[in-house]
Amino acid sequence: GGGGPAQGVGKIEKVAENLYMVPGAGGNTAVFVTGNGVVLVDTKNPNTGAGILEKVKAVTSKPVTHIINTHTHADHTGSNADFPATVEIVTHENTAANMMKMKNFAEDATKHGLPDRTYKDRLTVLSGNDAIDLYYFGPAHTSGDTLVVFRNLRFMHSGDMFATKGLPLIDTGNGGSGVEYGATIEKAAKGIKGVESVIPGHITGDNFVQKWQDFVDYGEFNRLFLTHVREAVKAGKGAQQAAQELVLPEKFKGYSLTGLRGGPDANITANMEELKGKAK
Repeated sequence: GGGGPAQGVGKIEKVAENLYMVPGAGGNTAVFVTGNGVVLVDTKNPNTGAGILEKVKAVTSKPVTHIINTHTHADHTGSNADFPATVEIVTHENTAANMMKMKNFAEDATKHGLPDRTYKDRLTVLSGNDAIDLYYFGPAHTSGDTLVVFRNLRFMHSGDMFATKGLPLIDTGNGGSGVEYGATIEKAAKGIKGVESVIPGHITGDNFVQKWQDFVDYGEFNRLFLTHVREAVKAGKGAQQAAQELVLPEKFKGYSLTGLRGGPDANITANMEELKGKAK
């Protein structure tokens, strides 16, 4: 593919048999070595394809055959076009629509980075021990968040539906919903069976692999947050006061409520505006 290795592409880490993760330069990239080739989940920021491929070649000489994008953002789809047009790109149908609006794929030289295949609710890519199940349960981070399950390994890549242990980034411009966020994860927790471990969208470091229960708990966190917002609205409180009064259970004491993914008042404001819109 074209483009040079972007700064920040991390060391490839083995997480299970034939499954690896490459951190840095955007979202976490899963590398799944199958019988016939390599499936990538997310391709990081633009011009990172060569950097990803360099890491892949450290563990296998097989070619990349598929790319699965968990959602539309450029730190997860940015290097799609660095790979040959023969690589099949798979996304949720809403993500495909969102990607069509991106500058990244507006030129003839990059259009082959758009999805070749889409699905509505569920899709299985490949078969047997290589089977990968894709699930969609509704809006959360965006309107097209795909949960990628490596069936035989009992592993899931959550994309940015579960990016970090903290406040989510809610991209309403691409159909995200703070009001639906926790409910969507609850549906996923009930609808997906057999998963034990999760590769999150952005957690890195020695303990980046999360337990299935961490994903389930993240749904509870977002539902409790929404309940707090609803009660604040009912009491006539503003976002700033509601943020100051936010108290979460002890189990969430390690969660970050500041930083890159916004602060409580920003997410509370977004939820308040969404609730107001739904009430009209």
